[in-house]
Amino acid sequence: MKRREFLTLLGGAAAWPLAARGQQQPMPVIGYLHSGSAGPYAHLVAAFHEGLKETGTAEGKNVAIEYRWAEGHYDRLSALAADLVSRHVALIVAQGGDPSVSAAKSATATIPVVFTSSSDPVKLGLVASLNQPGGNVTGFWLYTSLLGTKRLELMQQLLPANTSITVLINPDNPNADIDMPELQDAARTLGQSIGFVKARSEAEIDAVFATLGERRASALLVNTDPFFLARRGQFVSLAARHGIPAIYAQREFVTAGGLISYGASLTDAYRQVGIYAGRILKGERAADLPVVQPTKFEMAINLKAAKALGIDVPDKVLALADEVIE
Repeated sequence: MKRREFLTLLGGAAAWPLAARGQQQPMPVIGYLHSGSAGPYAHLVAAFHEGLKETGTAEGKNVAIEYRWAEGHYDRLSALAADLVSRHVALIVAQGGDPSVSAAKSATATIPVVFTSSSDPVKLGLVASLNQPGGNVTGFWLYTSLLGTKRLELMQQLLPANTSITVLINPDNPNADIDMPELQDAARTLGQSIGFVKARSEAEIDAVFATLGERRASALLVNTDPFFLARRGQFVSLAARHGIPAIYAQREFVTAGGLISYGASLTDAYRQVGIYAGRILKGERAADLPVVQPTKFEMAINLKAAKALGIDVPDKVLALADEVIE
């Protein structure tokens, strides 16, 4: 080989790394849409990241994440979802209940969406079927709306016979329209007397508890809602102040000092969504990933809260508990 040709070859080789770097694909971006606030959901977002790591995906290493928090204002979700779509994210993770999922689903028919849903995703029109979602949406169904009967049964076991139970819902959450008739049917089956009250803000939560306290309400079932979960400290404080036994869907209320909870693990749901997000980034299609359904439900009870309310927890209820807080 002539000297001039050899030098030319070396010069071209020296340029290869620069050219290769110039041709590298940009880091994919996950759009993270949530109806709540970052602080109260930090432990669950950590679980989502754990799920991503199980697929070899980590924020800042091989994926970027754009977070959008609605701060409990569900009317902001549509604009936040549209903003993520305009940024051409690789996929959208929609968490914090049905309002986030509906907003993401409405915003795009092409970008993959991975969700956590409280209500049946088929009935909500999110997927064609649980085993074959068929579109751009899949995720984790928490079964929350199906567990109202179990929560009513637990309260019947915990409290004296013929105790009336009030159900608190957030009227801004679409799952309220699904849950109310199902709870009414469950109550009739159980011979249980129930009534409904509504709250969509911190002030309205305060007002509801004040009214229940004046009426000397016997018990409260707090319907699942991301805003309610974010305000769990307020719920626990008010329930203790007014002496109202309350049951919740998530154990986070009980670890904060609430009486009792029954539902699927939110930590596991957020982790599973992280796994699906990682798998989709690696090339799998949302249409082919079955909606994940919980295989275990957890019951937590706080004996300190029970004692403060003057409740002697029956042994049969304690035997059902997965977590007992002394």
